[in-house]
Amino acid sequence: MTNNFELYKVFYWAAKTGSLTQAAKALYLTQPSVSHAIKQLEDSFGIPLFYRNSKGVELTQEGAVLYSYIEQSHILITLAEEKMAALKNLDSGELRIGGSDSLFKHYVLPYLEQFHRTFPGVKLHLNHGTTPEVITFLKEGKIDLGVVRMPIVDPQLEVRESFQLQDCFVAGERYAELKDTVLSLDMLLRYPVILFSRNSRARMAITEIFQSYGYVIKPEIEVGSVDLLIEFAKRGLGISYVTREFVSRELEQGSLFEIKLDVPLPPSHVGIMTMRNMPLTSAATKFIELVR
Repeated sequence: MTNNFELYKVFYWAAKTGSLTQAAKALYLTQPSVSHAIKQLEDSFGIPLFYRNSKGVELTQEGAVLYSYIEQSHILITLAEEKMAALKNLDSGELRIGGSDSLFKHYVLPYLEQFHRTFPGVKLHLNHGTTPEVITFLKEGKIDLGVVRMPIVDPQLEVRESFQLQDCFVAGERYAELKDTVLSLDMLLRYPVILFSRNSRARMAITEIFQSYGYVIKPEIEVGSVDLLIEFAKRGLGISYVTREFVSRELEQGSLFEIKLDVPLPPSHVGIMTMRNMPLTSAATKFIELVR
């Protein structure tokens, strides 16, 4: 047995007010319409739900049982409507973002701070990982959007380009003799090179660049974070391949210097990745607008 939700709404207000007239006013209906709805409900159950008294109507024993359930439903629906309004206005909800530690630290963090100040009721969840891992997070529904290095070629994904980064090789004081020297790629490979892990987008990019010139770059040391790339270079363990924007402080302070090459290194592009043809949450939409 399935009754129209509108019949239960009429029943709820008639029981709550104890008056068919008041129920009609609350629902912007005529009293005959309310009476007809109550009769339809009673006929569908085959039992009376109200009886009349001098003040209006009162629930029968069976009607009181029904009302106990309908009242709970009404409360839950009201709460759901309030929750939807809160989500729309970003008074609550959550924002789930995937990305690498370095992009979170050096790029996303200022935007997250601004977003949190504007919408303090929205919870922030950050999932760290390489680009392939972030793609998996997104497809599995674990995040709303990912901040990744481009290019990303996947028909299921949409990537909005956000900004450019410039990668470079840097070294510490141990290799000070290279400060005023322009190196060829062949000369650079004579020194110990420190690279990010193999499945990172930055590692793939520099590998492809060297291959385009006919060289194979084999790192002396592989690390899993930008912080280690920076620290190892500062300590003289080798020449690190990093994003210039991520070592701006070290370059200014002189604890690192940039290795000059005789060929240009193309900039890398960072984009915001979402699932194609999937609606974004209000929080994700606002964050993307903020970053743009």
